[in-house]
Parts: sequence; structure tokens; C-alpha cells
Amino acid sequence: MSVAKLIVGNWKMNGLLDDSRTRAQELADAARNHKSADFEMVLCPPAPLIAMVGDIVKDTDIKWGAQDCHEQVSGAHTGDISAQMLKDLGCSYVILGHSERRQNHGETSAQVNAKAQAAQAAGLIAIICIGETDAQRSAGKADEVVTEQLRASVPETATPENTVIAYEPIWAIGTGKTASADDIRHMHALIRAKASEKVKNGAWLKLLYGGSVKQGNAGEILHIANVDGVLVGGASLKSGEFWGIAQASAEGKALSA
Repeated sequence: MSVAKLIVGNWKMNGLLDDSRTRAQELADAARNHKSADFEMVLCPPAPLIAMVGDIVKDTDIKWGAQDCHEQVSGAHTGDISAQMLKDLGCSYVILGHSERRQNHGETSAQVNAKAQAAQAAGLIAIICIGETDAQRSAGKADEVVTEQLRASVPETATPENTVIAYEPIWAIGTGKTASADDIRHMHALIRAKASEKVKNGAWLKLLYGGSVKQGNAGEILHIANVDGVLVGGASLKSGEFWGIAQASAEGKALSA
């Protein structure tokens, strides 16, 4: 099992052809000039940009993915995209169950579970997102909420080869707030323990942290126990900063569990 950190850029609903082409090209050039065994980089642009981004980075070590998929293989699902379509575009990963999907589109953990199964069946790696709201944390229910989301969102078909878990405290997404090292350490240890109960060889599942990750805090976050990478939102739209976040995987002082 590779120990390389997984650095995923979620561009969300940002980018037009010109600026996205420039961003992808800058990252592709960096990857060609600075090969590293310390991290694996994945770009997840909006659906209309996937083919272009993939074409630009295809001769580098950078992989690409999508931000969602439908649970069905095909059919009358206007506006949706199947996992098979994403695989056909060369995608390796797909983000599922992001809090913005859960909140803005009413997605349930059961739906995330079904999408993850579809992604795995198509040969994609599902990045399944879980995390609590500020109100849930304040009420002392963070552990309970995250444990239940993990239980219901991760399918029985999950393995360390086809599944990644991303812990994203909702109160830290796009707010500038970042969970403390102790918060991250505690939650990732909990997720590791619960995942190991549910998934065969779950101790080898990659666990990502997401929530206002930037170059200035990535070095510390990436060296907390049980943090195997990061899911980056806004900072992934700046190629220099995103590359700096990836390079931070080789820097910093490892923190104890």
C-alpha cells in the first residue's frame, strides 16, 4: 500500500475554459519538472471541463476525477452523469456526498452509498465525504453524526483500493476556520477505528481532511496521525498554492496520535 499523501483539488463550480486551461497547464508543468513520490495529485474540475483538464495532464503523474455521479448506469436522468461516462473520460476518482451536495441537493447517506457502489463498479475510486455542522459539534454530537454517516454512506463493497474517506467538518468549509490539530487527530482516529470495523483491511483506507486547507496550514495537517491527504477547495484554484500544499506533504514534523 502506497504511503504517498493524496492531494485532491475540488474546483467546485468554478472555472471557464481559458482560466482552467491555464491552471491545469501550470500544474502539469510543475508535475513534469518536480516529480515527487511524496504525494499523488488529483484534479476534480466541473463536468464540462473534465475532458480538457484530462487532456492537459494525461502525460504527467496527475490524475483527474469528477465531483459527483449518478447511481444508475444510464437512462432517463436529464442533467446527470454516470460513473461509466466519467471512466470513459479517463477519470480515476469521483467525490461523493460532499456537504454541499447533502445540504443543497438533499442527498442522503443512502444515495451516497448507491453512488459509491456505482463508482466502484465502473472502476473509479470513490471519495466519500462525511462531517458535522457547527450546531452538531456544539451539541456534542460530532462523533455520533460522523459515525452514522460513515456507517450509512460507505458500501459493503468498499476496499482500500476503491474507497477514500474525506472528513470535512461543515463549519470549516469555505469559512476560513480550520479544525484544530487535536480535533483532526481525534476525528481521524475515530474514523479509522470505525472504518476498520466496517471495511476489510480498513486500517489501510486513505483518510483525507478537508476544510479551509491552505499552504500555510497544510504542513501541520498532513503530518497528523491518520491523515493520509487533503481535499482542497478554494486554494486548489490557485495553481501555485495548490502545488505548495502538495509539497507540504514532504515537510513539517510528524505529530503523535
